[in-house]
Parts: sequence; C-alpha cells; structure tokens
Amino acid sequence: MKRIGVFTSGGDAPGMNACIRAVVRTALYYKIEVFGIYRGYSGMIRGEIVKMESKDVSNIMQHGGTILQSARSETFRTKPGRAKAFKQLKKLGIEGLVAIGGDGTFSGASIFAEEYPVSIVGVPGTIDNDLYGSDFTLGYDTAVNTAVSCIDNIKDTANSHNRLFFIEVMGRDAGFIALRSGIASGAEAVLIPEEKTDVEELIKTLDKNYKRKKSSSIVVVAEGKTGGAFEVAEMVKKRFAHYDMRVTVLGHLQRGGRPSAFDRVLASRLGMEAVKALRSGKKGVMVGQIHNRIEYTPFEKACKHNIGISPIMLEMVNILS
Repeated sequence: MKRIGVFTSGGDAPGMNACIRAVVRTALYYKIEVFGIYRGYSGMIRGEIVKMESKDVSNIMQHGGTILQSARSETFRTKPGRAKAFKQLKKLGIEGLVAIGGDGTFSGASIFAEEYPVSIVGVPGTIDNDLYGSDFTLGYDTAVNTAVSCIDNIKDTANSHNRLFFIEVMGRDAGFIALRSGIASGAEAVLIPEEKTDVEELIKTLDKNYKRKKSSSIVVVAEGKTGGAFEVAEMVKKRFAHYDMRVTVLGHLQRGGRPSAFDRVLASRLGMEAVKALRSGKKGVMVGQIHNRIEYTPFEKACKHNIGISPIMLEMVNILS
C-alpha cells in the first residue's frame, strides 16, 4: 500500500487530533503517502483532499475538535454519492482509509468497502463509549472528566443554597457518561436510557436525603431519557413543591476542550495500529483496545452490538448514594 487517506466523521471527540497525528507520522515512517480528507464523507465526495506531511500535524494533539473538521453527508448514503467519493480516491491513487468516528461512520465505511476496492480500518472516536470492540473510545475519558468538573462546581452552589440540581449530560442512546460522572461526583441518583426510570424510587431516595438534612442533592440525567432533565425535574416538582430545584444542561461543553492524557495516548496507539493494520492487509475492521491488547472487530459487529451497562456500576450508584 503506497497511499492512504485519513478522515474524521460524525460528532467530534477530544483525541481525534492526536489520532490524525499518529496516522500521518506512522504512514510516513513506513514510506506511505498520506492524505487528509476534510469534512468526512462530504469532503471525500467533493475532493477536499490534501497531501499531509509531518509538519502538518505538529502541535495539534493537545487541542480538542479535529483539524480535518467533520460533517455528516446525506449524499454519501446514496450510490451516486459513494461513486463520486471513490472516483476522487481513485484519481489520487488512494488505496486505503483510516476512518475516525462512531457508529454512523463505520456503517458508511462498511457499505463503501463492499461496493468498491478500498481497504478501510476504523478508529472509535466518540465520547459516548458505545462501540463494541474497545474498552474505551476516543474522547470518552475527557468528556467524563469535563462533566465531573462541571458537576463539582455546581455542587458548590447547591450546598450554599440547599438546592436540588438535575444535571443533564450527553448520551442520547447510551448512559456511560452519566453513570461514570455520577459516581465520580457523588450524585444521589443517575438516570440513563438503558434503565427504566422509576420515579417513585427516585422520589424515595431524594426524600430520604431530605429527611437526613443533606445540604444538597444532585441527579445526573443522560439526555436520552424522554424529555431529559427538565421532564424529570417536573415530575419530581409535582410531588415535592418544597424543593428548591434547578436544571443545568451541560450540552456541548463535554465534546470540546483539551483531551486528557489517557485520550491522547489511546488515540496515538490506535492511530498507529490502524496504519499497521492496513499494511498487513486488514480491512473492514475497527481497531480497539481491550484489556490493554489491540483487537480488531468487523464493522458490522462494532456497529450493531453495543456494549451493555455494567451492573456493578449501577450497584455502586444505589449503594453509595
């Protein structure tokens, strides 16, 4: 393999730049030309592809976001769109791709690789940590630490005013950020999409804390819960009008910012291994790290078999709250 491309797609995640850096420098180490594809599949279709050298990725790994930018492409979902994308790659002699993204990115890559002779290896880049085939995805550790930092700050205000805060974190389909940040910040309850919300149980927990004269209470809610934190707060308000309640939505604060050291190292390793995988003839797989070992998971399995929530983590919330 003499020429490869690298792109980021879907939602941005801290650590993507470190991964791009690793892909570029590993490719150059093995005398492979490497091209950066801007704005994901959308840029691939339009031919927004530039050759990259070592200097192009200097001083980027400490920054959040992605220097290659990201976008979603409805056109790539169509056969004519994918045909245009392949034409652009063929014109430059690009034989392999490193796709950094999540479920949608790999679904598109899987279809593309079936239709055209291009080898694609994926790197899990999503703060949600909801892909099968890797203990952690790029950006998850940073997102959790950002959420915990925000919750800690809110707790100061909650304690000062004897308030109940409902804090909404990201996680439309997966509650990993909510669960880990809730445990790390000492939340009284954590509500996630994977578990049915028992309002009565939540009220019982909050009432117990109220009677113990706790100076504040924190409930972490994943955005995937119907209505999110605002709806949960309204349900509780109907039963406990005496509570001084506030709702805070952290939103995209969790997706930005400097990646943690853990994410930088993970991104560097997976980026390097993705290039090595292409060199060895692997394709249609996501490279991940499980128990500190590199593993390769077919795109179809990585996309469709999301990992489940740890029952131990759920138990921790119940016991330690």
